[in-house]
Amino acid sequence: MFDALKFGEKVKASGLKKVYIADKLGITYQGYLNKESGKNEFTSSEISILKDILHLTNKEIADIFEGKDKIGGVLHLVL
Repeated sequence: MFDALKFGEKVKASGLKKVYIADKLGITYQGYLNKESGKNEFTSSEISILKDILHLTNKEIADIFEGKDKIGGVLHLVL
């Protein structure tokens, strides 16, 4: 299950603007907000980009996107 709280903390700690992150992901700001809130899911390629721009460790990815490996092998692809 996606941990929106942990993810939000990492975004805030990065100092990056949400609109910048959305642009890097190639999605709209509203689309990003839907994903950040857990309304929609991040794709494996988006998670890979997030890992790079937010400087997330493999453990942080696993903690934030726990259980995502059941959907398209996301954790296996990113890790």
